[in-house]
Amino acid sequence: MSDQSSLTGLTDQEAKEFHEAYVKGFLGFTAIAVVAHILVWMWRPWF
Repeated sequence: MSDQSSLTGLTDQEAKEFHEAYVKGFLGFTAIAVVAHILVWMWRPWF
C-alpha cells in the first residue's frame, strides 16, 4: 500500500502546482467572461 494520505494520490507539491494552475485558469476564464459581458452590455444593454 502507498504511504500517501491523499485521496488523489498527489504529493503536497504536485497538489500545490495543480492548484496554482487551476486558480490561474479560473481567473483567466473569469476575466474573459467579464470582458465579454461588458462588451455585450455596451452593444445591447439588457435593462
